[in-house]
Amino acid sequence: MSPTAYKILTREEWERLKGDGTFAGAPVDLADGYIHLSASDQVAETAAKHFAGRDDLVLAEVDLTKLEGVQWEPSRGGQLFPHIYGLLPLAAVVRAEALHVSTNGAMSTE
Repeated sequence: MSPTAYKILTREEWERLKGDGTFAGAPVDLADGYIHLSASDQVAETAAKHFAGRDDLVLAEVDLTKLEGVQWEPSRGGQLFPHIYGLLPLAAVVRAEALHVSTNGAMSTE
């Protein structure tokens, strides 16, 4: 499995993570009991499926080696996705970029 993964956050969630130093998750994460991440080959599909038409987003690259409680579990189409059972610490984010997802689901970063 890859040592890095991606979390798509709203700008508000990103600001909360920067301010608090940890992130407990978006509403869907809290409902499911873990923080959803995507591998590099999954993030575009995640963006298109869940964030089409949004331009208030941040794409955070996460170093999974800095985390405990990461499990790769089957999800969409049986693919293994990284899930964090616990908090996402700011210290594990190695890069963050503004993200726009067009209405047709195409991603672009700034």
